[in-house]
Amino acid sequence: MTGHTTPDRSALRGWLPGFLALAAIWGSSFLFIKVGIAELHPLHLTLYRVATGAATLLVVLVLLRDRLPREPRTWAHLVVVAAFGVAIPFTLFGYGEQRVESMLAGIWNATTPLFVLPLAVLVFRTERLTVRAAVGLGLGFLGVLVVLGVWEGVGGAHFTGQLMCFGAAACYGVAIPYQKRFIAGSAHSGLSLSAAQLLMATAQLAVVGLLVAGAPPAPTGLSLPVVGSVLALGALGTGLAFVINLRNIRVAGASTAATVTYLVPIFAVLIGALVLGERLNWHQPVGALVVLLGVAVAQGLLGPRRPRRTPPAADASVAEPPPAADAPVAAPPADTSVAAPPADASVAAPPADAPVAAPPTAGDPPVVTTPAGVGAFVTARPAGAGAAAVPVPEATGR
Repeated sequence: MTGHTTPDRSALRGWLPGFLALAAIWGSSFLFIKVGIAELHPLHLTLYRVATGAATLLVVLVLLRDRLPREPRTWAHLVVVAAFGVAIPFTLFGYGEQRVESMLAGIWNATTPLFVLPLAVLVFRTERLTVRAAVGLGLGFLGVLVVLGVWEGVGGAHFTGQLMCFGAAACYGVAIPYQKRFIAGSAHSGLSLSAAQLLMATAQLAVVGLLVAGAPPAPTGLSLPVVGSVLALGALGTGLAFVINLRNIRVAGASTAATVTYLVPIFAVLIGALVLGERLNWHQPVGALVVLLGVAVAQGLLGPRRPRRTPPAADASVAEPPPAADAPVAAPPADTSVAAPPADASVAAPPADAPVAAPPTAGDPPVVTTPAGVGAFVTARPAGAGAAAVPVPEATGR
């Protein structure tokens, strides 16, 4: 067995603690929302949280000697992404948790990929719908109906709260393909764009919050648990979690780091049950499992996979040069090596349309990140990069 197939336990020990810590941080964010809305209007809680997160990322920007975007076009697109990726969904989760359990809000957050793919296919044209993805979406939305418990009837404050959390996930479904379509080609780092996005969302919330809920209360008038929840949501759930996730990507890879999405609702349920004493109906966790199963199928983590094509030989991309006119050479058998042509033999150049390997680029394709759920960041690569949107941020410093 080669080193490529043997599990690297030392590497596992290197990223697994941070991976679990990240799932716990993002899963606990729903608990902090529940505590925060006990004294704060949902708009004010979101404002304080986003402002704290923006300040945290600005400090990281200074430490890494990075800078904010300067192009007006980028900031114009960030207005849309900040609204649908931060301000609206964060506020909807606050409103929703006034009516439902924090653990149920964590379950609804996991439905985000069910909105991303249809909008990316039908509206923004950044993805193509495959049979496997369609099956996964069907399973996912079946799970949504199970979580809602539609056979018990609809209506009431609890159902309204679930719809608000559902709407928050739908907002992410707009933000993620939008930035993949319009911002993914930016040369700015994910950290720079995320900090700018949080700054823009802070400005939006300051205006809307003042008009809808009035002036926010002074932090000194809040209880210690509420202040701690705001700091945890902003500095911990956005700042420290962002840094941890970047490290997970560098150590374990983006695909492995993306699977943290499946652990977040588990931690949300456990923390809500242990800390707040919340309870769920039987169909809610069952529906959550069906949702996660559908997401896994749609993302290609489960089910049959297409066989990989055998990569061509290193020199197969260049056509065999025709022999010189005065030096005919017989074609060798397929299993023998080809002798080098004589020193004076002329070799014709390959045709103009022959495939030529492109030179390596200075770095990976630009990546855009947006907060997904209460703390997770979603990475959107350019459509040509061959990577769909996944719930992880990309490394900075590009």
